Amino acid sequence: MENLMRNFFLFLSKNKFLTKLARKYGLHFGASRFVAGETTEQAVKKIKELNNKGLAVTVDYLGEFVDNEQEANEMADRCIDAIGAIGSEKLDAQVSLKLTSMGLDISDQVVMNNMERILQKATENNVFVTIDMEDYNRCEKTLTIFKELKSKYENIGTVLQAYLYRTEKDINDLKLLKPNLRLVKGAYKESPEVAFPLKKDVDENYKKLIAMHLENGNYTAIATHDDAIIEFTKQFIKEKGISRDQFEFQMLYGIRPERPIELVNEGYKMRVYVPFGTDWYGYFMRRLAERPANVAFVLKGIFKK
Repeated sequence: MENLMRNFFLFLSKNKFLTKLARKYGLHFGASRFVAGETTEQAVKKIKELNNKGLAVTVDYLGEFVDNEQEANEMADRCIDAIGAIGSEKLDAQVSLKLTSMGLDISDQVVMNNMERILQKATENNVFVTIDMEDYNRCEKTLTIFKELKSKYENIGTVLQAYLYRTEKDINDLKLLKPNLRLVKGAYKESPEVAFPLKKDVDENYKKLIAMHLENGNYTAIATHDDAIIEFTKQFIKEKGISRDQFEFQMLYGIRPERPIELVNEGYKMRVYVPFGTDWYGYFMRRLAERPANVAFVLKGIFKK
């Protein structure tokens, strides 16, 4: 049943009509639990609240199905606005973005022009930028662009997904760049030809990748709500004598909000992934796909209204 629900919500996440409908009618039906608002000002307010609790932030201006240059340029402008606000307000925050929202599916020129603009602004404001990973079909191109940008900018990282067979090789290929990587399990529906179909295999691969990247001496963001993975990381860094300055935990805004505070109180670096914007639908559907408890929460909120 759980797998059926996951597939259903992942299917809905790719529906362009529902994406446009959701953009038109705003953050209803429980999405505000997972999305911090629609404007930069609303996101800044939430970042300040989280910073005051000892939590670092990475903020993401949401966008999917960008298929024209004007919209891609506007998405880049919103990221630049967020970077400017982080710099001027001196917030403990980074920026995350998807290359598809910057024009990846339009042309190499569009996406590179927008990324250059963003990274120049980020360099001026001392803000780190992470390129989110998307579905398997865009993985290779995303990493190619990351490598090119990493050769010019220090303040850039990307994401690798533990459910893909290829990821161990990707970590080895990227090792010499000394990359700052966010390691995740993966949230897209992929074929068993390219991804581990069983959760237990994804979990074991995730542990392997965390260990590899940490032992390579590179900064590692472990983005998970899985207590078993968190405990594995704690034990591994203790056994290997790895400094807590070499890694951080990351969690999604709105999911188990008490857990990040607990980790901060234990002395760990904790960053919350805070999405905002009007194009929230696809992100929201993937959060529902991840945990049945999220669906129950949303339904409860709807029937309370």
